[in-house]
Amino acid sequence: MALVAAEGGRQEQPLSFAAPAAPAREKDAARSSGVESEKRTESQPHVPKSHSHGKPTKTFKIIVIGDSNVGKTCLTFRFCNGRFPSKTEATIGVDFREKVILVNGEPIKLQLWDTAGQERFRKSMVPHYYRNVHAVVFVYDITKIQTFESLPTWIEECNKHQLTYEIPRILVGNKCDCKETSQISTQRAQRFADVHNMPWFETSAKDDSQSDHVESIFLTLAVKLRNSRPMLPEYNLHLNEDAMRPADVISVRRSLESADALKASEGLCAC
Repeated sequence: MALVAAEGGRQEQPLSFAAPAAPAREKDAARSSGVESEKRTESQPHVPKSHSHGKPTKTFKIIVIGDSNVGKTCLTFRFCNGRFPSKTEATIGVDFREKVILVNGEPIKLQLWDTAGQERFRKSMVPHYYRNVHAVVFVYDITKIQTFESLPTWIEECNKHQLTYEIPRILVGNKCDCKETSQISTQRAQRFADVHNMPWFETSAKDDSQSDHVESIFLTLAVKLRNSRPMLPEYNLHLNEDAMRPADVISVRRSLESADALKASEGLCAC
């Protein structure tokens, strides 16, 4: 599968992957809905705002939320760029990435927003962050039980901002390359997902062997969006006074220059 990634207006080379390793029912949904990534070449650059007949690309805003250091930024980076970031950074404001995929032959743009898990870095951003959201990805670290136990708080915050169960949601347990130190059983995680009517995945943003699985998470969400509600043209999203354009995103970031610093900040695994 060839993928196209666009991050902050920068074009990336297409990447090839095998079929996504999604759960059977989700994988079948993705296949039947004709989800694939848009192809391009060096001589035919990707045009993000239009595809054929001059129609604007339709856009979905997806927010990725969870505690600090669960790997939210690394997951979105892996999906959009096809690799783990060589230098990981701690999000202080809001981080923004986007990627164009095809659903039934029609290009749609997934705008992925993740924010700092720490309240002191999130306060000023929350009103903008939760506006015009089409889907939510909840992320926890399987090696830190407190990140799982705080999920009800994140769900409640979504509910307060009118992101109820009508909005497609997905639950992701990250850092499964550290499975031997997992503190949350698969049975417990699956029960939680079932209670809250969410598909559940375990994956690793760091492990290259999990790259297809990371992709399948967002493709599954794209299918849910396509089937559950109409897609909004990009110009409607960007011209809405309550929406934030990518250029308006405040993304103040603190670089972690070495792997040792990263491990110290995240604990057992930096993924």
